[in-house]
Amino acid sequence: MKKIKLIDLGLKDYKETWDYQEVLFQETIDLKIENRKNSTNYKTPNYFLFVEHPHVYTLGKSGDMNNLLLNEKQLTEKGATFYKINRGGDITYHGPGQIIGYPILDLDNFLTDIHKYLRFLEEVIILTLDEYGLKAGRSEGETGVWLGVGTPFARKICALGVRTSRWVTMHGFALNVNTNLGYFDNIIPCGIKGKSVTSLEAELNMKVPLEEVKEKILKHFSQLFEAEFE
Repeated sequence: MKKIKLIDLGLKDYKETWDYQEVLFQETIDLKIENRKNSTNYKTPNYFLFVEHPHVYTLGKSGDMNNLLLNEKQLTEKGATFYKINRGGDITYHGPGQIIGYPILDLDNFLTDIHKYLRFLEEVIILTLDEYGLKAGRSEGETGVWLGVGTPFARKICALGVRTSRWVTMHGFALNVNTNLGYFDNIIPCGIKGKSVTSLEAELNMKVPLEEVKEKILKHFSQLFEAEFE
């Protein structure tokens, strides 16, 4: 089952989107459990959510609260919210102008290898950025997509964090396109000190249409995962 239902949620509250992910995630897991118990063979669905969030900071289950540099009052002043969540990784920021992709896939339909799954997500973004003349890559030991790897000017452009259970995935990636990078000054992004963040807008010195970037992401995702969006 390599068909993926594409759902673009537009600008949507983080908690509402998280709850929606959880519903799709659990329904897929429950179907897999039913298949196993009853020796049935119902096809498990796959989803891909696109979304933008209002200003929000999220901390992964292994993250350090000290990497959030704001107190509750300051969060309110910034118009931002904060959530501890159940993905891997440390702290990150989501906001308008950022493309967030949440693939909720049954990896039994694609590849049962979490490490490879993460590398594929990174590769989707690397190939997308290449279309804009940006040579992105991976930084050893640091999940995500970077520019200027191996130089004093290394900067992160895309964060990754996922959760899996019974080979079903949720959460995903956040690519800075026309993002207000000032919000990253309020955290130690991903818990990594001394490295900056960037965006497509900052690198190209121009705003980039989000829909254009989404199309490129979907193209490379469908090629790498040999999937079909519907």
